Amino acid sequence: MDQTASNQPSAPPPATILIVDDEPSIVKLCRALLQPEGFTILEAEGSSDALKICTKHEGPIDVLLTDLVLPPPGFQLASSSNEFPHVNGHELAMRAATMRLGLRIILMSGNPDKELTSHGIKRGGLPFLQKPFEKSALIQLIRDVLQSPPLTLNLHQGKAANDVDWFG
Repeated sequence: MDQTASNQPSAPPPATILIVDDEPSIVKLCRALLQPEGFTILEAEGSSDALKICTKHEGPIDVLLTDLVLPPPGFQLASSSNEFPHVNGHELAMRAATMRLGLRIILMSGNPDKELTSHGIKRGGLPFLQKPFEKSALIQLIRDVLQSPPLTLNLHQGKAANDVDWFG
């Protein structure tokens, strides 16, 4: 038996990335770019699906890659009968971060300045990917985010309802 093989450190398990976008072509593109790099991909067509996956997926979810604009098919509120409402990408990130401690977040949008401002997010507060994007930019951002400690969420400051601080 070869002893050197057993003394080698084992490679870390592949990171699992939950991709959320209301455009199936973006989800498909991200999967096509990330799977060959060794990432495990979970897909959600919207925030409701993503929240269900965050709750029910038994394995790890290392990164949430979500579009900021996730238009709901119909207005829905969270209630005892609907614990997975349709929400925008920032709200999804906040909810998912409370469900999955240690989750890393990447927001994406085709109109970042307008979208970040409308959600009360300061540029630089969360990792951000502008659409359209290059394969190398997506992969490098995922790797950078995985190398950084997860951000924590501060929901207990007296600010506007949509103004949330993320801390590194």
